[in-house]
Amino acid sequence: MDDRLRWSTPDVTLTFSLHDGPVRLVAAHGDHEPADGHGRPLVEIGAVGYGRSLSSNRHVGTVLGQRLRYVRHDDTGRTLRIVQEEPGTGLRVTNVFETGAGVRCWTEAEIDGTGPLELTFLSSLVVGLPSIDADLHLAENSWMAESRWSVRHLRSENLADIVSAGHHHVARSRCAVTGTNSWSTGERLPIGVLIGRGTPYAIGWQIEHNGPWHYEIGESRDGGYLLLSGPTDQEHQWSVEITAGNPFTTVPVSLVAGTDRDSIFAALTRQRRAIRHRRPADDRMPVIFNDYMNTLLGDPTTDKLLPLIDAAAGVGADYFCIDAGWYADGDWWNTVGAWQPSATRFPNGLAEVIDRIHQRGMVPGLWLEPEVIGVRSPIAAELPDDAFLTRRGERVSESGRYLLDLRSTAARKHLDATVDRLVDEFGVGFFKFDNNTMTGPGTDKGGTSLGQGLLEHHRALLSWLDGLHRRHPELLIENCASGAMRMDYAMLSRLHLQSTSDQENPLLYAPITAAAPAAVLPEQAGHWAYPVSGSSREEFLLALINGIPGRLYLSGHLNRMTPAELDLIRAALAAHRVLLDDLDSFVPAWPLGLPAWTDEWIALSLNGPTVSYLTLWHRGPGPSTVALELPQAVIEPHFPLDPAGWAFDWADGTLTVTTTTPEPSARVVRLTS
Repeated sequence: MDDRLRWSTPDVTLTFSLHDGPVRLVAAHGDHEPADGHGRPLVEIGAVGYGRSLSSNRHVGTVLGQRLRYVRHDDTGRTLRIVQEEPGTGLRVTNVFETGAGVRCWTEAEIDGTGPLELTFLSSLVVGLPSIDADLHLAENSWMAESRWSVRHLRSENLADIVSAGHHHVARSRCAVTGTNSWSTGERLPIGVLIGRGTPYAIGWQIEHNGPWHYEIGESRDGGYLLLSGPTDQEHQWSVEITAGNPFTTVPVSLVAGTDRDSIFAALTRQRRAIRHRRPADDRMPVIFNDYMNTLLGDPTTDKLLPLIDAAAGVGADYFCIDAGWYADGDWWNTVGAWQPSATRFPNGLAEVIDRIHQRGMVPGLWLEPEVIGVRSPIAAELPDDAFLTRRGERVSESGRYLLDLRSTAARKHLDATVDRLVDEFGVGFFKFDNNTMTGPGTDKGGTSLGQGLLEHHRALLSWLDGLHRRHPELLIENCASGAMRMDYAMLSRLHLQSTSDQENPLLYAPITAAAPAAVLPEQAGHWAYPVSGSSREEFLLALINGIPGRLYLSGHLNRMTPAELDLIRAALAAHRVLLDDLDSFVPAWPLGLPAWTDEWIALSLNGPTVSYLTLWHRGPGPSTVALELPQAVIEPHFPLDPAGWAFDWADGTLTVTTTTPEPSARVVRLTS
């Protein structure tokens, strides 16, 4: 029997070794096939009583993983299932692979034995690497400083090359990247790209979970490996007991292959589109005005909102979202939960404001933080303890809030009633769902480990969102968590729009906008554009340009602006709408590399088959010149249409860009092949 199995999607081919020990994924490749090695076991499993064969912090070399043996595989063309068993415990493990642009995969574990097995680790995927002499692209993420990408050479920075006699052939070190708590992207992104140096290969991945996750890269005597997983005991206080009637499924991950950095991010973009839960409402890409950023900042009133509504309609906004504060008379942080309109902010009722939004031809939206109840809210006493995340019987309290447990019928009933009431009473067609409070490691309610309780809650949250969409199929929902602290594709496979930051400085927003397509689909990347009346023309333009190569999320005191300033906003929206026509087909590229936080020049290209839109920012004073290696193309100004202060020249496949503006500035140009 052939001991090799090859299985392909449009962008990646997987090669498995099925016999002579546990199944191994020995290669994942695109157009060119690197030499593959012996590889690591496809599945690594930790359990109480069954640890690792060698002591280390790494999640490889597990006893149960080494004992698994191939049973069968089933291939439907779109789905591959590989089944293995460990005879000593009766453990059966199935790896599931779904075709997309890349491959989406997860692991299912069940047991036929008479006794339970308490898992402490279960990988979603382990991939053998042809070499660890490679560059890892990874991103730090934090409030107002999102999507900060860097490159790490694994051999020189993490994985030492040990040459020795005897059995000590390689170091037991690892390059470990971990997300903790309920903010899946609170410190770093669950995304990576690995580019081989000596051996040519390029792969990329994302972990699709709205809670804790882990990936690691290391080396064994059998070669390098990449391991992807959800929560673990070691990193997240996670374990789960499986029995004959209680199986367990890991979080899903996606894997893509290519030839270089930009081809990998293009493949990840296509994969995100393949896994996104498509509904008719998702195809709409309205321009949304939100009153928060650099404008009302959580202090809306009737008097403040009515002129803003008129001004937003006047420049052509499609939706108007009333952000935080509409439900409270004063300081509201630890009193939220009832979500009833304030009578002092809206003396004639919130309906007066909502009606104006409808009258001006826009769809109304509201900010909501559904997963929290303030410790001083009357709702906190009305809901039972079972409605909240608890630890040793006590409600988890963070930053003056209790945290709803979405496994609870009472919690879900409260949220369903809240959303249904606001939709039915006011005709709300858009919600900005925020999440500003972390849970800690989880909940032990029901006797689970802390990590398993949190995993169940996060899966229940996704289920609640699915139910919400079934009841209100036309509703659009923005995903926000203090900006982009939960920017993952468990959430974004379901929600319409992602807030990419809370950053208030347009110059600092530029690298966030430029880097966002590495993590989020361009058609889901909500970038704030908040021009300030009275600022210089270049400052005004730059604030608007930050929003154009994605989903322009408009804010600012439009009612205070001059006719000339309003004309610039209308022109920006017109330029943006041209991109919207094809935005869900573009793939990103970075002619100057992924932006660093302090880069003077930043470039993002959104590429289609025949046309590309190149956005350039220069964050220092002029004059200055930069060269970009790009295919020769016809270049035209896109926004602003008057390119004064900027010049573009082609020579031998190099685009030379010069700016003479005396202050920071930005431009969007159209390239036609």
